[in-house]
Amino acid sequence: MTSPFAPRKSVTIIGGGPAGLMAAEILSQGGADVDLFDAMPSVGRKFLLAGVGGLNITHSEATEPFLARYGQRSSQLQPMLAAFSNETLQKWVHGLGIETFVGSSGRVFPKEMKAAPLLRAWISRLRSSGVRIHVRHRWLGWNDTGQMRFTTPEGEISHSSDAAILALGGASWAKLGSDGLWQPLLAEKGIDIEPLAPANCGFDIGWSDHLSERFAGTPLKAVAIEFKGMRKQGEFVLTKGGVEGSLIYSFSAAFRDEIKASGSADILLDLAPGKSLERILEDLKRPRGADSMASHLRRKLGIEGVKAGLLREEISRNDFNDMNKLAIAIKGLPLKLLATRPIDEAISSAGGVRFEAVNPALMLNKMPGVFCAGEMLDWEAPTGGYLITACLASGRQAGLGALDWLNQNN
Repeated sequence: MTSPFAPRKSVTIIGGGPAGLMAAEILSQGGADVDLFDAMPSVGRKFLLAGVGGLNITHSEATEPFLARYGQRSSQLQPMLAAFSNETLQKWVHGLGIETFVGSSGRVFPKEMKAAPLLRAWISRLRSSGVRIHVRHRWLGWNDTGQMRFTTPEGEISHSSDAAILALGGASWAKLGSDGLWQPLLAEKGIDIEPLAPANCGFDIGWSDHLSERFAGTPLKAVAIEFKGMRKQGEFVLTKGGVEGSLIYSFSAAFRDEIKASGSADILLDLAPGKSLERILEDLKRPRGADSMASHLRRKLGIEGVKAGLLREEISRNDFNDMNKLAIAIKGLPLKLLATRPIDEAISSAGGVRFEAVNPALMLNKMPGVFCAGEMLDWEAPTGGYLITACLASGRQAGLGALDWLNQNN
Protein backbone atom coordinates (compact mmCIF):
# COMPACT_ATOMS: atom_id res chain seq x y z
CA MET A 1 0.00 0.00 0.00
CA THR A 2 1.07 3.62 -0.38
CA SER A 3 2.55 5.11 2.76
CA PRO A 4 0.60 7.99 4.32
CA PHE A 5 3.89 9.34 5.63
CA ALA A 6 6.10 11.67 3.60
CA PRO A 7 8.83 10.69 3.98
CA ARG A 8 8.06 7.16 5.27
CA LYS A 9 8.26 6.80 9.04
CA SER A 10 10.28 4.00 10.59
CA VAL A 11 9.40 1.81 13.57
CA THR A 12 11.59 -0.57 15.54
CA ILE A 13 9.96 -3.61 17.12
CA ILE A 14 11.91 -5.58 19.69
CA GLY A 15 10.61 -9.09 20.25
CA GLY A 16 9.43 -11.64 17.71
CA GLY A 17 6.65 -13.32 19.65
CA PRO A 18 2.92 -13.00 18.84
CA ALA A 19 2.66 -9.43 20.18
CA GLY A 20 5.66 -8.16 18.22
CA LEU A 21 4.64 -9.92 15.04
CA MET A 22 1.10 -8.55 15.25
CA ALA A 23 2.44 -5.04 15.82
CA ALA A 24 4.64 -5.47 12.75
CA GLU A 25 1.64 -6.53 10.69
CA ILE A 26 -0.43 -3.50 11.73
CA LEU A 27 2.44 -1.08 11.13
CA SER A 28 3.38 -2.47 7.73
CA GLN A 29 -0.26 -2.35 6.66
CA GLY A 30 -0.32 1.26 7.84
CA GLY A 31 2.58 2.24 5.61
CA ALA A 32 5.45 2.37 8.10
CA ASP A 33 8.93 0.98 7.54
CA VAL A 34 9.31 -1.83 10.07
CA ASP A 35 12.45 -3.45 11.47
CA LEU A 36 11.81 -6.30 13.90
CA PHE A 37 14.66 -7.50 16.13
CA ASP A 38 14.83 -10.71 18.15
CA ALA A 39 17.61 -12.16 20.29
CA MET A 40 16.94 -15.74 19.21
CA PRO A 41 18.08 -17.42 15.97
CA SER A 42 14.46 -17.34 14.74
CA VAL A 43 11.22 -15.63 15.78
CA GLY A 44 8.23 -17.19 17.51
CA ARG A 45 10.18 -19.83 19.43
CA LYS A 46 7.98 -19.85 22.53
CA PHE A 47 4.91 -19.79 20.30
CA LEU A 48 6.18 -22.89 18.51
CA LEU A 49 6.96 -24.77 21.72
CA ALA A 50 3.57 -23.87 23.19
CA GLY A 51 2.01 -25.51 20.15
CA VAL A 52 3.93 -28.78 20.35
CA GLY A 53 1.07 -30.59 22.06
CA GLY A 54 -1.59 -28.83 19.97
CA LEU A 55 -1.69 -25.08 19.48
CA ASN A 56 -4.55 -23.57 21.47
CA ILE A 57 -5.02 -20.16 19.85
CA THR A 58 -8.04 -18.88 21.77
CA HIS A 59 -11.22 -19.91 23.58
CA SER A 60 -14.74 -19.77 22.19
CA GLU A 61 -16.58 -18.77 25.36
CA ALA A 62 -18.81 -15.69 25.54
CA THR A 63 -17.38 -12.20 26.05
CA GLU A 64 -18.15 -11.74 29.75
CA PRO A 65 -16.61 -14.97 31.08
CA PHE A 66 -13.75 -14.65 28.57
CA LEU A 67 -12.88 -11.18 29.87
CA ALA A 68 -13.15 -12.33 33.49
CA ARG A 69 -10.20 -14.67 32.91
CA TYR A 70 -7.89 -11.65 33.06
CA GLY A 71 -8.78 -10.88 36.66
CA GLN A 72 -7.71 -7.53 38.05
CA ARG A 73 -6.52 -6.26 34.66
CA SER A 74 -9.68 -7.15 32.72
CA SER A 75 -10.79 -3.52 32.58
CA GLN A 76 -7.50 -2.42 30.99
CA LEU A 77 -7.59 -5.25 28.46
CA GLN A 78 -11.28 -4.93 27.65
CA PRO A 79 -10.94 -2.32 24.85
CA MET A 80 -8.20 -4.33 23.13
CA LEU A 81 -10.12 -7.60 23.41
CA ALA A 82 -13.29 -5.94 22.17
CA ALA A 83 -11.42 -4.73 19.08
CA PHE A 84 -9.65 -8.07 18.57
CA SER A 85 -11.96 -10.68 20.09
CA ASN A 86 -11.71 -14.45 20.06
CA GLU A 87 -14.00 -14.44 16.99
CA THR A 88 -11.87 -11.82 15.24
CA LEU A 89 -8.76 -13.84 16.02
CA GLN A 90 -10.25 -16.93 14.37
CA LYS A 91 -11.06 -14.94 11.22
CA TRP A 92 -7.51 -13.59 11.23
CA VAL A 93 -6.13 -17.14 11.39
CA HIS A 94 -8.40 -18.16 8.53
CA GLY A 95 -6.94 -15.25 6.55
CA LEU A 96 -3.56 -16.96 6.81
CA GLY A 97 -5.03 -20.04 5.16
CA ILE A 98 -5.29 -21.99 8.42
CA GLU A 99 -8.56 -23.74 9.25
CA THR A 100 -9.68 -23.99 12.89
CA PHE A 101 -12.04 -26.06 14.98
CA VAL A 102 -13.54 -25.77 18.47
CA GLY A 103 -12.67 -28.63 20.82
CA SER A 104 -15.01 -30.20 23.36
CA SER A 105 -13.64 -27.90 26.06
CA GLY A 106 -14.40 -24.79 24.01
CA ARG A 107 -10.76 -24.23 23.13
CA VAL A 108 -9.97 -23.27 19.55
CA PHE A 109 -7.25 -25.09 17.62
CA PRO A 110 -5.81 -25.02 14.11
CA LYS A 111 -7.13 -28.00 12.17
CA GLU A 112 -3.62 -29.45 11.90
CA MET A 113 -3.05 -28.89 15.65
CA LYS A 114 0.37 -27.36 14.89
CA ALA A 115 1.89 -23.92 15.33
CA ALA A 116 4.52 -24.17 12.58
CA PRO A 117 2.22 -23.84 9.53
CA LEU A 118 0.55 -20.76 11.00
CA LEU A 119 3.88 -19.13 11.89
CA ARG A 120 5.36 -19.86 8.45
CA ALA A 121 2.36 -18.33 6.70
CA TRP A 122 2.44 -15.31 8.98
CA ILE A 123 6.15 -14.62 8.56
CA SER A 124 5.84 -15.01 4.80
CA ARG A 125 3.06 -12.43 4.74
CA LEU A 126 5.08 -10.05 6.92
CA ARG A 127 8.15 -10.31 4.74
CA SER A 128 6.10 -9.77 1.60
CA SER A 129 4.69 -6.59 3.17
CA GLY A 130 8.22 -5.25 3.70
CA VAL A 131 8.88 -6.15 7.34
CA ARG A 132 12.61 -6.68 7.88
CA ILE A 133 13.37 -9.34 10.50
CA HIS A 134 16.73 -9.31 12.27
CA VAL A 135 17.55 -12.35 14.43
CA ARG A 136 20.40 -12.84 16.91
CA HIS A 137 20.08 -9.17 17.85
CA ARG A 138 19.85 -8.74 21.61
CA TRP A 139 18.61 -5.37 22.80
CA LEU A 140 20.90 -3.53 25.24
CA GLY A 141 18.86 -0.36 25.80
CA TRP A 142 19.59 3.12 24.51
CA ASN A 143 22.83 4.99 23.97
CA ASP A 144 23.47 8.62 24.93
CA THR A 145 21.95 9.91 21.69
CA GLY A 146 18.74 7.89 22.06
CA GLN A 147 19.61 5.20 19.54
CA MET A 148 18.80 1.60 20.38
CA ARG A 149 21.77 -0.63 21.06
CA PHE A 150 21.99 -4.27 20.00
CA THR A 151 24.62 -6.92 20.39
CA THR A 152 24.97 -9.19 17.35
CA PRO A 153 27.31 -12.00 16.29
CA GLU A 154 29.33 -9.33 14.46
CA GLY A 155 29.49 -6.98 17.43
CA GLU A 156 27.42 -4.11 18.81
CA ILE A 157 25.32 -1.90 16.54
CA SER A 158 23.07 1.13 17.01
CA HIS A 159 19.72 1.67 15.35
CA SER A 160 17.39 4.65 15.24
CA SER A 161 13.74 5.02 14.21
CA ASP A 162 10.78 7.36 14.59
CA ALA A 163 8.98 5.08 17.07
CA ALA A 164 9.55 1.80 18.87
CA ILE A 165 7.46 -1.05 20.21
CA LEU A 166 8.81 -3.26 22.97
CA ALA A 167 7.34 -6.78 22.98
CA LEU A 168 9.98 -8.56 25.02
CA GLY A 169 7.82 -11.07 26.88
CA GLY A 170 7.95 -11.98 30.54
CA ALA A 171 10.51 -14.19 32.26
CA SER A 172 9.39 -17.76 31.67
CA TRP A 173 11.28 -20.11 29.34
CA ALA A 174 14.39 -17.93 29.16
CA LYS A 175 16.05 -20.32 26.69
CA LEU A 176 13.38 -19.30 24.16
CA GLY A 177 13.97 -15.57 24.64
CA SER A 178 11.67 -14.48 27.49
CA ASP A 179 14.28 -13.77 30.14
CA GLY A 180 13.02 -10.53 31.72
CA LEU A 181 16.39 -8.82 31.24
CA TRP A 182 14.57 -5.73 29.95
CA GLN A 183 13.44 -4.81 33.47
CA PRO A 184 16.51 -2.82 34.59
CA LEU A 185 16.72 -1.12 31.19
CA LEU A 186 13.24 0.36 31.69
CA ALA A 187 13.58 0.84 35.42
CA GLU A 188 16.55 3.17 34.89
CA LYS A 189 14.25 5.27 32.69
CA GLY A 190 11.83 5.61 35.59
CA ILE A 191 9.23 3.20 34.19
CA ASP A 192 6.94 1.72 36.85
CA ILE A 193 7.30 -2.08 36.81
CA GLU A 194 5.55 -4.71 38.89
CA PRO A 195 8.18 -7.39 39.68
CA LEU A 196 7.78 -10.43 37.48
CA ALA A 197 6.41 -13.57 39.15
CA PRO A 198 5.56 -17.08 37.95
CA ALA A 199 2.07 -17.68 36.55
CA ASN A 200 0.52 -20.94 35.35
CA CYS A 201 3.18 -22.63 37.41
CA GLY A 202 3.80 -25.63 39.61
CA PHE A 203 4.14 -25.61 43.40
CA ASP A 204 6.38 -27.32 45.93
CA ILE A 205 4.90 -29.48 48.66
CA GLY A 206 7.79 -31.71 49.70
CA TRP A 207 6.76 -35.32 49.24
CA SER A 208 8.43 -38.25 50.92
CA ASP A 209 11.06 -40.06 48.85
CA HIS A 210 8.74 -43.04 48.63
CA LEU A 211 5.85 -41.09 47.09
CA SER A 212 8.12 -39.09 44.82
CA GLU A 213 10.03 -42.09 43.48
CA ARG A 214 6.88 -44.08 42.87
CA PHE A 215 4.48 -41.49 41.50
CA ALA A 216 6.39 -38.45 40.14
CA GLY A 217 4.99 -37.70 36.68
CA THR A 218 1.71 -39.50 37.37
CA PRO A 219 -1.53 -37.66 36.55
CA LEU A 220 -4.37 -37.37 39.04
CA LYS A 221 -7.56 -37.46 37.00
CA ALA A 222 -11.14 -36.70 38.02
CA VAL A 223 -10.24 -34.72 41.13
CA ALA A 224 -11.34 -31.33 42.49
CA ILE A 225 -9.59 -28.62 44.48
CA GLU A 226 -11.19 -26.29 47.03
CA PHE A 227 -9.46 -23.09 48.09
CA LYS A 228 -10.92 -20.03 49.78
CA GLY A 229 -14.46 -20.64 48.59
CA MET A 230 -13.41 -21.63 45.07
CA ARG A 231 -13.88 -25.16 43.74
CA LYS A 232 -12.76 -26.52 40.38
CA GLN A 233 -12.60 -30.01 38.95
CA GLY A 234 -10.03 -31.33 36.52
CA GLU A 235 -6.66 -33.04 36.59
CA PHE A 236 -3.05 -32.33 37.45
CA VAL A 237 0.27 -34.12 37.77
CA LEU A 238 2.27 -35.17 40.79
CA THR A 239 5.85 -33.94 40.40
CA LYS A 240 9.01 -34.94 42.22
CA GLY A 241 8.44 -32.30 44.86
CA GLY A 242 4.90 -31.07 44.40
CA VAL A 243 2.17 -30.52 41.83
CA GLU A 244 1.64 -28.98 38.39
CA GLY A 245 -0.83 -29.20 35.51
CA SER A 246 -4.01 -27.62 34.23
CA LEU A 247 -6.08 -27.74 37.43
CA ILE A 248 -3.17 -26.31 39.45
CA TYR A 249 -2.58 -23.59 36.85
CA SER A 250 -6.20 -22.48 37.08
CA PHE A 251 -5.57 -21.61 40.74
CA SER A 252 -1.96 -20.52 40.40
CA ALA A 253 -2.47 -16.76 40.85
CA ALA A 254 -4.50 -17.30 44.02
CA PHE A 255 -2.03 -19.87 45.37
CA ARG A 256 0.96 -17.65 44.59
CA ASP A 257 -0.58 -14.60 46.25
CA GLU A 258 -1.53 -16.60 49.35
CA ILE A 259 1.99 -17.99 49.70
CA LYS A 260 3.38 -14.48 49.36
CA ALA A 261 1.02 -13.17 52.05
CA SER A 262 1.00 -16.11 54.47
CA GLY A 263 4.01 -18.28 53.69
CA SER A 264 1.95 -21.21 52.42
CA ALA A 265 -1.38 -22.09 50.84
CA ASP A 266 -3.64 -24.74 52.35
CA ILE A 267 -5.89 -26.51 49.88
CA LEU A 268 -8.35 -29.42 50.00
CA LEU A 269 -8.17 -32.16 47.39
CA ASP A 270 -11.34 -34.12 46.62
CA LEU A 271 -10.28 -37.53 45.33
CA ALA A 272 -13.83 -38.59 44.46
CA PRO A 273 -15.73 -35.49 43.30
CA GLY A 274 -18.54 -37.55 41.81
CA LYS A 275 -19.57 -39.04 45.16
CA SER A 276 -20.93 -37.49 48.31
CA LEU A 277 -19.33 -37.93 51.71
CA GLU A 278 -22.29 -40.04 52.78
CA ARG A 279 -21.95 -42.36 49.80
CA ILE A 280 -18.22 -42.75 50.36
CA LEU A 281 -18.73 -43.56 54.01
CA GLU A 282 -21.41 -46.08 53.09
CA ASP A 283 -19.09 -47.78 50.59
CA LEU A 284 -16.19 -47.83 53.02
CA LYS A 285 -18.28 -49.55 55.69
CA ARG A 286 -19.42 -52.34 53.39
CA PRO A 287 -18.04 -55.74 54.39
CA ARG A 288 -14.77 -56.42 52.56
CA GLY A 289 -14.26 -60.05 53.51
CA ALA A 290 -10.78 -61.20 52.56
CA ASP A 291 -10.05 -58.04 50.57
CA SER A 292 -7.22 -55.82 51.75
CA MET A 293 -7.99 -52.18 52.42
CA ALA A 294 -6.22 -51.26 49.18
CA SER A 295 -8.46 -53.66 47.23
CA HIS A 296 -11.53 -52.38 49.05
CA LEU A 297 -10.73 -48.78 48.10
CA ARG A 298 -10.11 -49.77 44.50
CA ARG A 299 -13.23 -51.93 44.13
CA LYS A 300 -15.70 -49.68 45.95
CA LEU A 301 -14.39 -46.17 45.23
CA GLY A 302 -11.88 -46.42 42.40
CA ILE A 303 -9.19 -45.12 44.76
CA GLU A 304 -5.89 -46.69 43.71
CA GLY A 305 -2.42 -45.86 42.50
CA VAL A 306 -1.42 -42.26 43.06
CA LYS A 307 -4.69 -41.41 44.82
CA ALA A 308 -4.17 -44.19 47.34
CA GLY A 309 -0.52 -43.17 47.67
CA LEU A 310 -1.54 -39.62 48.53
CA LEU A 311 -3.92 -40.83 51.23
CA ARG A 312 -1.14 -42.93 52.77
CA GLU A 313 1.23 -39.95 52.52
CA GLU A 314 -0.99 -37.34 54.11
CA ILE A 315 -3.03 -39.03 56.84
CA SER A 316 -1.93 -41.11 59.80
CA ARG A 317 -2.32 -44.88 59.99
CA ASN A 318 -4.94 -44.50 62.69
CA ASP A 319 -6.99 -42.10 60.55
CA PHE A 320 -6.59 -44.39 57.53
CA ASN A 321 -8.17 -47.22 59.53
CA ASP A 322 -10.98 -45.01 60.86
CA MET A 323 -13.71 -45.12 58.18
CA ASN A 324 -15.20 -41.77 59.19
CA LYS A 325 -11.86 -39.95 59.07
CA LEU A 326 -10.84 -41.76 55.89
CA ALA A 327 -14.07 -40.70 54.15
CA ILE A 328 -13.48 -37.09 55.18
CA ALA A 329 -9.90 -37.27 53.84
CA ILE A 330 -11.07 -38.69 50.50
CA LYS A 331 -13.49 -35.76 50.10
CA GLY A 332 -11.04 -33.15 51.38
CA LEU A 333 -7.41 -34.21 51.69
CA PRO A 334 -5.43 -31.29 53.14
CA LEU A 335 -2.32 -30.31 51.18
CA LYS A 336 0.06 -27.46 52.03
CA LEU A 337 1.71 -25.66 49.12
CA LEU A 338 5.01 -24.21 50.29
CA ALA A 339 6.41 -22.29 47.32
CA THR A 340 6.01 -21.63 43.62
CA ARG A 341 8.36 -23.34 41.24
CA PRO A 342 11.01 -21.05 39.66
CA ILE A 343 9.69 -18.52 37.16
CA ASP A 344 11.76 -19.99 34.34
CA GLU A 345 9.74 -23.23 34.66
CA ALA A 346 6.40 -21.42 34.50
CA ILE A 347 4.25 -21.35 31.39
CA SER A 348 3.88 -17.59 31.72
CA SER A 349 4.63 -14.76 34.12
CA ALA A 350 2.71 -12.11 35.99
CA GLY A 351 3.89 -8.57 36.58
CA GLY A 352 5.64 -6.26 34.16
CA VAL A 353 5.14 -2.68 32.98
CA ARG A 354 2.15 -1.38 34.92
CA PHE A 355 -0.78 -0.11 32.90
CA GLU A 356 -0.54 3.09 34.91
CA ALA A 357 2.81 3.67 33.15
CA VAL A 358 1.24 3.65 29.67
CA ASN A 359 -1.59 5.53 27.99
CA PRO A 360 -4.57 3.75 26.34
CA ALA A 361 -2.51 3.37 23.15
CA LEU A 362 0.13 1.53 25.24
CA MET A 363 2.72 4.30 24.85
CA LEU A 364 4.98 4.84 27.85
CA ASN A 365 3.99 8.08 29.59
CA LYS A 366 7.63 8.92 30.29
CA MET A 367 8.94 7.96 26.85
CA PRO A 368 6.89 9.42 23.96
CA GLY A 369 7.07 7.22 20.87
CA VAL A 370 7.92 4.05 22.82
CA PHE A 371 5.12 1.49 23.20
CA CYS A 372 4.82 -1.81 25.09
CA ALA A 373 2.85 -4.92 24.20
CA GLY A 374 2.35 -8.55 25.12
CA GLU A 375 3.40 -10.39 28.23
CA MET A 376 5.81 -7.67 29.37
CA LEU A 377 2.73 -5.69 30.42
CA ASP A 378 1.33 -6.31 33.90
CA TRP A 379 -1.43 -8.83 33.31
CA GLU A 380 -1.87 -12.58 33.55
CA ALA A 381 -4.35 -15.19 32.39
CA PRO A 382 -4.84 -18.95 32.60
CA THR A 383 -3.89 -21.33 29.84
CA GLY A 384 -6.55 -22.14 27.30
CA GLY A 385 -5.89 -19.58 24.56
CA TYR A 386 -6.25 -16.49 26.75
CA LEU A 387 -2.52 -15.72 26.80
CA ILE A 388 -2.09 -15.74 23.02
CA THR A 389 -5.30 -13.77 22.49
CA ALA A 390 -4.24 -10.93 24.78
CA CYS A 391 -0.72 -10.88 23.32
CA LEU A 392 -2.13 -10.48 19.82
CA ALA A 393 -4.72 -7.91 20.92
CA SER A 394 -2.13 -5.80 22.74
CA GLY A 395 0.31 -6.05 19.82
CA ARG A 396 -2.44 -4.78 17.55
CA GLN A 397 -3.22 -1.95 19.99
CA ALA A 398 0.43 -0.89 20.21
CA GLY A 399 0.76 -0.98 16.42
CA LEU A 400 -2.29 1.20 15.95
CA GLY A 401 -1.10 3.50 18.71
CA ALA A 402 2.27 3.91 17.04
CA LEU A 403 0.60 4.72 13.71
CA ASP A 404 -1.58 7.37 15.35
CA TRP A 405 1.41 8.89 17.14
CA LEU A 406 3.42 8.99 13.92
CA ASN A 407 0.52 10.67 12.13
CA GLN A 408 0.30 13.29 14.84
CA ASN A 409 4.04 13.89 14.67
CA ASN A 410 4.39 13.68 10.87
